[in-house]
Amino acid sequence: MMKNESIGVIFGNRDFFPDHLVTEARKDIQKLLSELKIEGVMLSEDETKLGGVEIYKEAQICADLFKSNREKILGILVVLPNFGDEKGVADTLKLAELNVPVLIQAYPDNLDKLDPARRRDGYCGKISVTNNLYQYGIRYSLTGKHVIHPLEEEFKADLKKFVAVCRVVNGLKKVRIGAVGARPGAFNTVRYSEKILQRNGITVTTVDLSEILGRANKLTAQDKSVKEHLEKIRAYASTGKTPDDRLMQIARLDVVLKDFMEENALDATAIQCWTSIQQNYGCNVCTSMSMMSENMLPSACEVDVTGTLTMYAMQLASGSPSALVDWNNNYADEDNKCVLFHCGNWAKSFLPDIKISNAPILGTTVGVENTYGALDGRTPAAPLTFGRISSDDTRGVMKAYVGEGELTDDELKTFGNRAVASISNLQGLMQFVCKNGFEHHVVMNASRTADILEEAFGNYMGWEVYKHQS
Repeated sequence: MMKNESIGVIFGNRDFFPDHLVTEARKDIQKLLSELKIEGVMLSEDETKLGGVEIYKEAQICADLFKSNREKILGILVVLPNFGDEKGVADTLKLAELNVPVLIQAYPDNLDKLDPARRRDGYCGKISVTNNLYQYGIRYSLTGKHVIHPLEEEFKADLKKFVAVCRVVNGLKKVRIGAVGARPGAFNTVRYSEKILQRNGITVTTVDLSEILGRANKLTAQDKSVKEHLEKIRAYASTGKTPDDRLMQIARLDVVLKDFMEENALDATAIQCWTSIQQNYGCNVCTSMSMMSENMLPSACEVDVTGTLTMYAMQLASGSPSALVDWNNNYADEDNKCVLFHCGNWAKSFLPDIKISNAPILGTTVGVENTYGALDGRTPAAPLTFGRISSDDTRGVMKAYVGEGELTDDELKTFGNRAVASISNLQGLMQFVCKNGFEHHVVMNASRTADILEEAFGNYMGWEVYKHQS
C-alpha cells in the first residue's frame, strides 16, 4: 500500500438483527486497516447507534463526516455485519456526493449460528444494497466471494485491489498532462481528442517546442541549475561515449522541462522528439524523459498524450514506473512472443544495464551526432502488464485494452531499449489491436495489475475496455 491512503467506512445495520455484530465488525475493520496502513474515516460509536448507519438521520451524519474529509477519502468501504439497511447505505453515498469508488463487503453466516440472536443474513442484504445503488446510479465494486470475513486473506487482497482502483480513478479524474510541441507530421497514429479527455477530467496543457528550446538556449554551463542537472544525469546513468557538450545540451533541456512542469502543476508529459529536437537543438530528449518516468512523472515520446496517460494509470495501479514501447518485431517463429522496443526513453527501473548513447535509426536522417541522449539497455525477465488508452474521436468515446504476460530473458541482439514479451494468444491480441484502430505504441509495467485497470477504466471511468485472455 502507498502512504497516507484513506477510505471512508460505512457500517450497515438493521434493528431487528443483533447489534453486537456491528461492534464486532468495527473491531475487525480497525484491525485490518491498521495492518494494511490505511486510515479509516468512520463514525464513532457515540455519533450514531454503535457507529452504524440505518435511518436517514444517521445517513446525514455519516455523509457530513465524509464531506468534511473529501480531500483525503479515495473510496468507500461498505461493511455489512448483518443484513444492513440498503436505504441507509445508498442515502449516505448520495448525500456525501464524493463520486469515488465503493466496495461492498458482507459477512458470512455460520451454520451453527442461524438462530435469531446470532444470524446475519448478509448474503441477502448485499443483494439489496447493490440493488439500491444500481437504482441510485452509484457505481460499486464487489468482493471475489459474495460473502467473506474481512480478516480472511482473500478479502485483504480484495481491499488492496480496491484501493489501487481508487488511486487510478482519482488520479485519472484530475491528471494534468503537458504536450510539448506539435505531433510529428508522420505520426497520425498518436492523434487524440483534447475535448474527450477533458470531459473525463483529463487536462492537456500545450506549449510550442520553440518556447522550450528557446529557454534552453538561453541557459549556460555556468548556471547553477544546469550544473545541478548535469550532476543528476551523470549519477543517473553511465554516459558511455556521449560527448560533454551533448550532456550539457541534455542538462539545459532538462532544466527547462522541469520548470515547465512545475509552473503548470503537471503530472506527466508527451514530448515532440522526432525529429525537431535533433535538427534544431542537437540531442535526444530520451534521458530527461527516462528520469521523469523513473521519478513517477511519466513522459512519452512523439507527443503521445494518451500513451503517457496510460503510463500514468499503470503507475497509479502498481506504484512503479511504466514505459511506452512499440509493438515492434516478431520473435523468430514463436507466435506468442514479440520484441518490444524504443530508441531509448524507458525508466531506469527497466534497464539494469542502462547507459546514455545515441539513436542509430534516427541518426541515419539527422546525423548520429545529433541523437546523443537516447538510452541503451535490455529489460530482463519480469511480470508484465500491458495496455493502451485511446480516444476514439469519430465515435466520441474513450477505449482501452489491458492484459498480462511475461518479460523474458530470451536472446535479443539489437540496440536501444529492448525487451522480449511472452503473451498467451498474442496473435489474437494483434488481431484485436489492428481491427479496432489502436496505436502501435503500448505501455508496459512490471506488475500484475490488469484486473485493477479493467475495473477502474470500465466500471468507474465508463470507458470501453477489452481485457485480453489466453
